[in-house]
Amino acid sequence: MTPVCLKSTHCLKTSDDKIIAVDAKVVLDDNGLYRHPDLAAMRDVLEEDPTEVEAKAAGLNYVKLDGNVGCMVNGAGLAMATMDIIKLSGGEPANFLDVGGTANAERVEKAFRIILKDPNVKAILINIFGGIVRCDRVAQGIVDAYKNLGNIPVPIIVRLQGTNAEQAKQLIDASGLKVYSAIELQEAADLVKKLIK
Repeated sequence: MTPVCLKSTHCLKTSDDKIIAVDAKVVLDDNGLYRHPDLAAMRDVLEEDPTEVEAKAAGLNYVKLDGNVGCMVNGAGLAMATMDIIKLSGGEPANFLDVGGTANAERVEKAFRIILKDPNVKAILINIFGGIVRCDRVAQGIVDAYKNLGNIPVPIIVRLQGTNAEQAKQLIDASGLKVYSAIELQEAADLVKKLIK
């Protein structure tokens, strides 16, 4: 069974006091759609946020929010912790964006492009835990993506922890780019607070 969430319903009351549902919008769990190709065929991407559609096509998990700090993370739990620390630092998360376990230059560049489509973003916090993925590879991906984009108009705060984190910090610090590296999550939060004012 595919989990369904009823998002909104519009009802009409007739002259004889009957209530008729005239419109409804539902959200289907994408993870169950492979069992229901008939439902997948009814998808209308024109009714969805175009940035979310683009992110999904690139294999990124992205949800737009109303804040001013873009988030790029790997893992849903880390994303939630990152959004919490942004709020505690005085910012508001602008998105949920999970790059998954392969944060290479191509994925990071695509994530940057998606985050930067939001004109409310005043800073980007990248928070990656390198358990499977090596932090130095992620750092190189960040540097390469930044150079490919040419100029990123907002400050970027990078916190990489895990395998080869020290080498990753050295790569970021030596890049000459406008990227701020942090080791602790609180340090990253303090940089967010300082840079979004």
